[in-house]
Amino acid sequence: MLTARRRVMARRGTASAAAVLAGSLLLASCGGSDGGGTSDAKTLRLWHYEAPNSAMGVAWTAAIKEFEAQHPGVKVEFEEKSFDQIQKTAPMVLNSSDAPDLMEYNKGNATAGLLSKQGLLTDLSAEVTKRGWDKLLSPGVRTTSRYDANGVMGSGKWYGVPNYAEYTMVYFNKELFAKYRLAEPKTFDDLVAAMDTFAENKITPLANSGAEYLAQQYVYQLALSRADRSWVDSYELYKGKTDFHDAAWTYAADTFADWVKKGYIGKSSTSAKAEDAGVSFLQGKAPILFSGSWWYGRFQDEATFDWGTTLWPGSNLTPGSGGNLWVVPKSAHNKELAYDFIDITMSKKIQNLLGNKGGVPVAADTAAITDPKSKELIANFNTLSGRDGLAFYPDWPVPGFYDVLVSETQKLITGSEKPDDYLDALREAYDKGVPKT
Repeated sequence: MLTARRRVMARRGTASAAAVLAGSLLLASCGGSDGGGTSDAKTLRLWHYEAPNSAMGVAWTAAIKEFEAQHPGVKVEFEEKSFDQIQKTAPMVLNSSDAPDLMEYNKGNATAGLLSKQGLLTDLSAEVTKRGWDKLLSPGVRTTSRYDANGVMGSGKWYGVPNYAEYTMVYFNKELFAKYRLAEPKTFDDLVAAMDTFAENKITPLANSGAEYLAQQYVYQLALSRADRSWVDSYELYKGKTDFHDAAWTYAADTFADWVKKGYIGKSSTSAKAEDAGVSFLQGKAPILFSGSWWYGRFQDEATFDWGTTLWPGSNLTPGSGGNLWVVPKSAHNKELAYDFIDITMSKKIQNLLGNKGGVPVAADTAAITDPKSKELIANFNTLSGRDGLAFYPDWPVPGFYDVLVSETQKLITGSEKPDDYLDALREAYDKGVPKT
């Protein structure tokens, strides 16, 4: 997602326990040996972009308190950054003395993979093994943690650690569905019938953000509904040739353009941000939102109406992966403190909190998840994971592809570009970015 996400970031497993770091680390041992500048071993500089009332935001706030309790005299200097801020400025910031000790960063070839290839991230492999983080993450979640020398995910060194998972789903307003006597969207025909009815009643059914990730994820999901795992591996991992005019991509572009014509997607959403889309759902204006689990906790907290979710009907695959990564910049001053903080976010205490606040934990005690909606969220993720249904995100394959997808999908919304031309533009940008072997 940005990848997403894309996040809010909006812009994210297995049930087992992580050991909380016992005791405080001697301050004299703090700081990476290859960190730049002068170390202040009494401060951990942390950046992330999760909304304060999101599941991750709540969990990381609790983790900060836990960290400071375990490290007397050490303070966490937290700076909230937007997803776009980090996405656009990370290479420049991480190549300077202003880099934080620890930051949340988007996963995938075009983001964390690119930074690892550029030598801007710390190799965490030894720390992952030492602290047992690798044993807490399922294979599908681990994929985005490791990158080879070309910055391609799935193998090589560990450059990041996800401590939650994420996936996309259909959020729907139960009260609006009941008002128009519509079946909950359990099948694709149900979904289309509902969109038809809403459009006929002058209600734009789908919340959308043309200026950020939601629009491109609609297109990708439509393609995934006609695809299989080998198709995903070809596109995301270069294990084969990607044809942007195959049956899946053609169906996706044609259907998305048709949905705009039918009024399922508003042309006015061209310049909308992800936050605008989420708010339109929260305000009861848009009855349907297709987006990620990163919204779940916020909707639990803010929605004033009854809402439900379902996996995209008629598809075994959907965008999703391990969550965004904790990465330690190569120039970080206090790397040991950063590792300690990661360890705390992997503890049962924080993982259980994450799960009960509407997140998808990777190392929680399942018996400790008591909230009914949270149980549903995790059950759906387990269903998806069990069928190998996590298909990553459309902008991941090559650097700069996110911006291409945004601008080209905006043209589909305005009607200024035909589906064939749209797919040609994606093919050109993709082919330029694929590593040459």
